[in-house]
Amino acid sequence: MSIGWNHAHLATKVGILGGALLCIALASISLTLWIGWQLEGGAAAVNEAGRLRMQTWRLAHQSAGGGGGGESLRPLTQAYDASLQLLVDGDPARPLFLPRDAHTLQAWRGVREGWQQLKSTATDGLPAPTGAQAEALVQRIDILVNAIEVRMAGWSSLLSSVQLALVGLAIAAAMIFLYASHLVVFAPVDRLRRGLQALEQGALGARVAEDSQDEFGDLARGFNRMAQRLEAVYQGMADEVRAKTADLRLEQQRLATLYEATSFAAGASSVRDLGAGFAERMRRAAGADAVAMRWLDPSQQRMVLLASQGMPPAMAEAERCVAPGACHCGSPGPHAKVIPISRERDHKSHCAKAGFVAVTAVALTVQGRVMGEVDLLFRDPPRPSQADRELLDSLASHLASAMDSLRNDALQREAAVAEERGMLAREMHDSIAQSLAFMKIQLQLLKEAQRGGKSDAAVRLIDELELGLKECTADVRALLMHFRTRTDGDDLLPALQQTLQKFRLQSGLLAELEVDGHGAPLPADVQVQLLHVVQEALANVRKHAQASQVHVRLAHQPHWQIDVRDDGRGFDMAMDPPDDSHVGLRIMRERAAKVGAAVALESQPGRGTLVRVSLPEYETVNPS
Repeated sequence: MSIGWNHAHLATKVGILGGALLCIALASISLTLWIGWQLEGGAAAVNEAGRLRMQTWRLAHQSAGGGGGGESLRPLTQAYDASLQLLVDGDPARPLFLPRDAHTLQAWRGVREGWQQLKSTATDGLPAPTGAQAEALVQRIDILVNAIEVRMAGWSSLLSSVQLALVGLAIAAAMIFLYASHLVVFAPVDRLRRGLQALEQGALGARVAEDSQDEFGDLARGFNRMAQRLEAVYQGMADEVRAKTADLRLEQQRLATLYEATSFAAGASSVRDLGAGFAERMRRAAGADAVAMRWLDPSQQRMVLLASQGMPPAMAEAERCVAPGACHCGSPGPHAKVIPISRERDHKSHCAKAGFVAVTAVALTVQGRVMGEVDLLFRDPPRPSQADRELLDSLASHLASAMDSLRNDALQREAAVAEERGMLAREMHDSIAQSLAFMKIQLQLLKEAQRGGKSDAAVRLIDELELGLKECTADVRALLMHFRTRTDGDDLLPALQQTLQKFRLQSGLLAELEVDGHGAPLPADVQVQLLHVVQEALANVRKHAQASQVHVRLAHQPHWQIDVRDDGRGFDMAMDPPDDSHVGLRIMRERAAKVGAAVALESQPGRGTLVRVSLPEYETVNPS
């Protein structure tokens, strides 16, 4: 029964419970209606028996008065017979019922017998019924009425009992209904509610009992499946979050390693320092026991050991220089790869003798050109992930780029030194060397004048030699000032002012500086080249212009422009065009071309010369 009840649907349970309560209610109502009907029929029977009592007295009274004999009493006797028959037959329409218990039926039979006796006396011509006979019949009727009333009193008591029982039944039905509702509805709903509250509070392991097969049982099973899936999803998400957090932590460590390596590469001053620093960082990033950094010497086709850590001294000494492809080292691939070292196959290699079981070779390449390699040695077999390989490749790429940058910087410095030396040689050849050659000729002429006794010519030649020495000394000073030239940060103006001040002291000429507007700062190398052009223009004024003053104008808008104008003798540009045959002009144009500037020359005989240096607008942006 319990199993069947648990497997029943909720509608079936509610229907059974409601049907049972309905049947009980209908039975109770039917019982009370039946008892009420019996009471109503008994009351009608009492009334009908009362009519018998009244008819008995009427019959006795009419018989005693002698009113016509038997024919006159016939309607009364018929009515009396009808009343007796009505009592025994009953009348459902009124309703009228005579109780069917033995005492009542016996009392009715006594009334019928007494009536038969009284009826025979009244209708057979016998003496009229006496009052004593009528009294005897009335007493029998009273016994019948009393029996009916006793029976009705029993029905009334039963009705009261049934009504009290109905009150108790109603209370019991309410209790049963509440209890059944608790079992069938409220308890499952409460379990689901508590389960939902547990889920809201994060207890994903909460489950509800599946103790029925009804709709609430289906809800409980659905809830448990939902909770199980939520728990699985949450657990999966938690695992994924932990995995992602671990990956992010590793990625952060890799980025920190790359950032540290990049910062170190930016501050490294030599290839050996750079190699040693990167060797230590790559060893730490890979968890290697030792590391060897090799640099490819293309001229000798050898891999030179640039830096090492963790290697036995004998192994480091033996592998200072190896041929590419001689062993596991010296033959890197395009990406980091792990090469196992077999003691049986590689027993003669230094790696196997030192106890290493694997090597990770990382190539150092720049634009597809192999510059070297990094060999990471392990005493236990490594299991690098793809991210670890990418980190090693990135570190190797940064290292190769930094080394190539150091090499290019060294080549640029060497080229700059060579260029400055060439410039110095041209300057010395065009100024000092020519002055010395002139003085050598004057010295030979002086010797000839002394041998010929030409004192006036000798004095003139001595004066010319003195003038040549002064010019040579001035050229040396100008050359020294030229190569000591520096600018003050991002501002060209203080350097120009200092240059004009030195020019005044050396030449004795009046020199003015005019500044027009304000502009964006220039890079330091551009400032130096512009200053050299101005110095060369001033040197040409001192040597050739025969001027009394110089005016220098610095304009910033719309682009940088420097004008050097003198009031000297000038020259005819048609007769003597300003081409590269003029040493000073060639030097100015070469220096201006280095920074993308242009040099223009304007001159007229007797009206001085203008040297104009113009810088394009894009050069005024400081690239730093």
